[in-house]
Amino acid sequence: MNSMFAKLSDWLDNRTGIRALAHDGMYENIPGGSRWIYITGSMLVFAFVTQAVTGIFLWMNYSPGSQNAWESVYFITYELKGGFLLRGVHHYMAQFMVVLLPLHLLQVVICRAYVAPREINYWLGLVLMLLVLGLGLTGYLLPWDQKGYWATKVATELMALPPGGEQMQKLAVGGSQYGHATLTRFFAMHAGVLPALLLVVLGLHVAMFRKHGITAKSSPRRPDEYFWPKQVFKDSIGCLVLLVAVVALAFWKEAELGPPAEPTESYGAARPEWYFLFLFQLLKKFDDEFVGAIVVPTLVMAFLFALPLIAKVRFGHLVNVVVLLVIVIGVGYLTYEAIDHDNYDHRYANREPADPKSKEHALWKERIEAAEKFHEAQNEAHLESERLHVLIEYYGIPRAGAAAGLVHNDPEIQGRRIFRRSCASCHSYLDPAGHGIRGPKAPDEWDGKTPYGGPNLYGFATPKWFLRFLDPDKIVGDEVFGLTKHTDGMMAFVQGELADLDEQGQETILQIAAALSAEANLIWREREVARDRAAGTLTKGREALGEALAYTACTDCHKFRDEGLLGDAPDLTGYGSYEWLYGFIANPKHERFYGEEGNDRMPAFGQHTDSPELNLLSPHDLDMLVRWLRGDDRDLSLKLEKDATPEVSAAAETTDATDAGVADDASEADATTETDATDRK
Repeated sequence: MNSMFAKLSDWLDNRTGIRALAHDGMYENIPGGSRWIYITGSMLVFAFVTQAVTGIFLWMNYSPGSQNAWESVYFITYELKGGFLLRGVHHYMAQFMVVLLPLHLLQVVICRAYVAPREINYWLGLVLMLLVLGLGLTGYLLPWDQKGYWATKVATELMALPPGGEQMQKLAVGGSQYGHATLTRFFAMHAGVLPALLLVVLGLHVAMFRKHGITAKSSPRRPDEYFWPKQVFKDSIGCLVLLVAVVALAFWKEAELGPPAEPTESYGAARPEWYFLFLFQLLKKFDDEFVGAIVVPTLVMAFLFALPLIAKVRFGHLVNVVVLLVIVIGVGYLTYEAIDHDNYDHRYANREPADPKSKEHALWKERIEAAEKFHEAQNEAHLESERLHVLIEYYGIPRAGAAAGLVHNDPEIQGRRIFRRSCASCHSYLDPAGHGIRGPKAPDEWDGKTPYGGPNLYGFATPKWFLRFLDPDKIVGDEVFGLTKHTDGMMAFVQGELADLDEQGQETILQIAAALSAEANLIWREREVARDRAAGTLTKGREALGEALAYTACTDCHKFRDEGLLGDAPDLTGYGSYEWLYGFIANPKHERFYGEEGNDRMPAFGQHTDSPELNLLSPHDLDMLVRWLRGDDRDLSLKLEKDATPEVSAAAETTDATDAGVADDASEADATTETDATDRK
């Protein structure tokens, strides 16, 4: 066996000279002996090889199309065996390469490995650094999620700033619109052009390094050594530590995948990867984007390329080292500042300047609001991602793709987006802990009386929702009617008629809230409604709506079933049902709701039934918004169960009407509503 391998080795060496090549590499002389500072170069080569290997396997499963790129990355991350690790290693190794680059650059400059005759090799190293940064920029878009799409859009728009930049931008984007052509071009650059260039430049870089050798000098204290075994051992330890760190990160936190890219839905938390944050922060330092995005980075790169020339003058090397350290520290500080500003609301919320009219206060408020928007956008993206996991588990990914087939038709995602765009200028949607979608902030010159907002719509049509409106203390708050002009109507009634109720009166309020909530026929509350029905709570609540709690009854202003008349207050029959809410949002000025005089700044989003194109919201968007506010699709298992057995719902409504002893018009309307909703789907 040994003889056969020896013959094979002789045959191969005779034709390639591999033994001499291996000997030259392993027994290369290192002046001054092996050092730990030399390991960064080998670690960078190891990182590039790892990226090439993992990139090839990712390529085997990736589809660079605007309708299937996100879907293929989802498959890699969550369905391909070991895919999360494959993508995680590729993701985190790229970030470590960016960390190693400045360390290697510092080592080269400090060790004077950039001066004659090594200038060309140093310049090749700078080109390698730019290629690695280009790989990071082009790879950021490939998952085709909201974060990557909008961050890349912002970055490429900066290309249009210099003269002739618009043509460069169109060339990179593939036209004037960001879409399929943008993705395919970035993929071609990331997986083909840039790696090929990097491989060529890296080969030249290593060849030049072998030609000129190491700059260190021999000394009695540090005699020369061969590359093997000590430097090989140190390089191997460095590469092993790097690999362990990357794999550990991939297991600890999988590479992020946000919701699919949606060009019509802006992303408030769009940021470049952390290693580009210094450029993002640098833009804020200048009024002119051209200076921050083009002039300053160009001057810095020009200085880096000029280092070998500057080193020729007296004290030139010292100047190079000092300025380079300043640049590295500056980049680090700008990165820290960008992260600090994004977390300003968490760190400095309690440090409000005393003088509300000072510049410091204005700056503090601006940063607080910007950080709040950043975190809200992050939270919304996280919720959408979690929701998509649930949708894919139930339905799979349709042929049309996740964006068109799932996101576009899911109220829990699309409804929230529509609410943020069309409703959050007046309404908030915040849970008791303050999480959710924030409504408008008070104007700077607010007089404390002029209405500027509306009720918090979280928990719409639930008993707790109605109890807030029937509580003398809570109704005055910003969460309910405190920011509207209804203070002279409903608020006056509640604070006057419902104050200081006895125990029986409080019980009646609870019954009214339960009865009104039952009108909505919320899918996810069916068990609670059935319990209240069995206890007689709904019957008592409905009866109480027409009775005077003190001197006035609810039906003196509101219509409910056969009692009361339509006026300036909304009809309580079927309140919160699909049909009722759809009609209210479409036209709150309708006589069934507030009428022309009673409506308080609420736009009519769908009043043109014959010409939907004239409406503020399309029928599809109205459907999404209504179903989201009602929570109809929040629990998919309940929704699917009800869709599969509609007779169960109809039977429950019939029982409700029989137990109540009245004609349940609201339940009949809701039964029709559910059919309409199904048709719309």
